[in-house]
Amino acid sequence: MSTVAEQLRRARQAQNLTLQQVGEITKIRTDHLRALEEGNLSVFPAAVYVRGFVRTYSTLLKLDVPQIMAALESELAGDKRFAEASAGSQPPRGLLDFLMLQLSKLDWRKGLAALIGGVLLLVFSLGYLVWRHQRSVDPLRDLKPGLYQSTQSLSGETLPMPAPKR
Repeated sequence: MSTVAEQLRRARQAQNLTLQQVGEITKIRTDHLRALEEGNLSVFPAAVYVRGFVRTYSTLLKLDVPQIMAALESELAGDKRFAEASAGSQPPRGLLDFLMLQLSKLDWRKGLAALIGGVLLLVFSLGYLVWRHQRSVDPLRDLKPGLYQSTQSLSGETLPMPAPKR
């Protein structure tokens, strides 16, 4: 059975495509495409890049993607550099990782609209509650009863009352 690199190269040549044409279509740099076709995986910093590029490339060439990916996994397992990286233990996933994953799935336009709607609803609800509370409160509730003080001792300081009209 031929390697993934050979399958990719043969499929590209069978379709009469150049590396430049494939690069323009897939947006993968031609030096990365060349490295994939030569089986030179040391160019890539991590196996995730190799997997993504091979999946995109084999999809463009209309190859059997699951079969190509299975063959690639066996090749990556044989490569010491990538086998150690994939064999390393994954750090435990916690609440923060879960929340970040869920946030990454959000459609931000819909999420922003929902957030604005929620904030407006909260503001209107609080405004209504404050308004209702202000209407129910008696402003004279804390006023003490007034005491009458006679003004007779202050005879010169008051004005005379007009006589009632008949």
